[in-house]
Amino acid sequence: MKVSDYIVRTLAAHAVRNVFVVAGGMIAHLLDSLFKNDDVKTVVTRHEQAAAFAAGAVGRTTGLPGIACATSGPGATNLLTGIADCYYDSAPALFITGQVNRYEQKGTRGVRQFGFQECDIAALAEHVTKAAWRVQDPGELSSLLERALELSVSGRPGPVLLDVPMDVQRAEVSEPATWPGPLRRHPAGQAPPADVEAAMRALGEAKRPLILAGGGIRASASTEALRQFVAGAQIPVVYSLMGVDALPSNSPHRVGMVGTYGNRWANLAVAASDLVLVLGSRLDVRQTGGDIEAWKGDRTIIQVDCDPCEAACRMPVDMAIICDLGSFLESAIASDCGARGEKGPRQAWMRSIDALRRQWPDTAELANCEGINPNEFMRALARESAPAASYVVDVGQHQMWAAQSLTLTPQQRFLTSGGLGAMGFSLPAAMGACVCTGETSVVITGDGGMQMNIQELETIRRDSLPVKIVVVNNESLGMVRQFQQEYFGSYYAGTVLGYSAPRFSRVAEAYGLEAMSVRERGEVGQGLRWLWAHPKRPSLLEVMVASTANAYPKISFGAPMTQMDPLTSLGS
Repeated sequence: MKVSDYIVRTLAAHAVRNVFVVAGGMIAHLLDSLFKNDDVKTVVTRHEQAAAFAAGAVGRTTGLPGIACATSGPGATNLLTGIADCYYDSAPALFITGQVNRYEQKGTRGVRQFGFQECDIAALAEHVTKAAWRVQDPGELSSLLERALELSVSGRPGPVLLDVPMDVQRAEVSEPATWPGPLRRHPAGQAPPADVEAAMRALGEAKRPLILAGGGIRASASTEALRQFVAGAQIPVVYSLMGVDALPSNSPHRVGMVGTYGNRWANLAVAASDLVLVLGSRLDVRQTGGDIEAWKGDRTIIQVDCDPCEAACRMPVDMAIICDLGSFLESAIASDCGARGEKGPRQAWMRSIDALRRQWPDTAELANCEGINPNEFMRALARESAPAASYVVDVGQHQMWAAQSLTLTPQQRFLTSGGLGAMGFSLPAAMGACVCTGETSVVITGDGGMQMNIQELETIRRDSLPVKIVVVNNESLGMVRQFQQEYFGSYYAGTVLGYSAPRFSRVAEAYGLEAMSVRERGEVGQGLRWLWAHPKRPSLLEVMVASTANAYPKISFGAPMTQMDPLTSLGS
């Protein structure tokens, strides 16, 4: 059978059901094989970056590799931003690129390029993949393909790239006697019993413990284990941007998001804690702020991560446990939740956190803003969006407002670009989430991010994908504008000066989507009811907010986590 047929049959045998592509000459054989196989749904996006983001969303949603294919040269290089996004956020994915025929490759010649659109994509992708391999022999294709799929879901998940020349795609290989079965993830190492016991003992002795849940919870498929452990141990949970959906909003133990733009009460809770159990978070500057010594303080920090390089990378910790998070949590649960401390102090600790939450509500941070209050809007959006399976959030101020204020049901996901922080992520990522689940996704994006991949409105319309698009339009690149307000004397180079955006409701209508725009607070309810009048129908709601609205609270550069702008008597 032809190599391209073999690739598609292998994907189907591994229960891969979706592939995202943009057509190109060097993947013509692969395209032919994909469209002739009814077991795999091929989605044609309008840009390769969108295909990569969509594939990454499949990986985040299912825990199994999302697949994107692109032709050589610019097709392959256009994948790189989405590949890097998968790498930094630990999303399993396989990227297959076409390459010029082997006899057209420059090899050892000293020229820059020999074949048309020749580009060594494997070399370019080497530093943002778990592996990037060139397939130069049809006989090695089967083993490399299996290794790539397995590697993407082994240990800390991530992307793998296979570069397949066109003459290899059309070569003949033998059909295997049996095809592989569905792909399954391969966890990292088991939790050392002595380390688990020591961690549980420390938690049991703590009077004001917290759990910090990061993106590793979802990446390790440990969400249900975390929820079971927390319910038994009765420990409050703060979370990073990548851990927003670790606990549902109705959990009595869910505190809030920590970090530079975290909920004020959550940062204050960390400051008051005597122990933090860090589960799958890198403790990067967005979680801790710039003052590491203040964040560490005299509290005990126990960090559990599958990647030994992440342990105590920038934050000193008292105990680093290197293992699969699922293994750690299963062992902790089996210990009969030995982390349970004395009932009285723990209840008093929870009451003090609840008091902080009431004292510093998220919706009051921008109480005096003109027009629509972004945090209040996110609360209203969540109340109306019960049918949504996921919120897929772009990068910018709206990302922070959403993470601060959205309320999530137990089944809802929160997907965003964390490590890379790639604008333009949300629209194609929502396509990936919809395609692999069949459920409705809510896009929350800004006017800047929307313009990065706006062409995918055509993909959504053509395939009738159930995507509800909310464009929070402040007519500026708000997060950088806020930075310029604070540090550049309110000179808004490139964010207001030289920047503009269209009226997105009109653009959506040009693509054949229903659209509506709201500007005043009193219009929000009507706009949200309109958005959900037909839960499976794609539509766009443009929400105009003041260009002067800032993402608050915010830790100033170099300040401790308790000093969040605007300064308050308690936080100063």
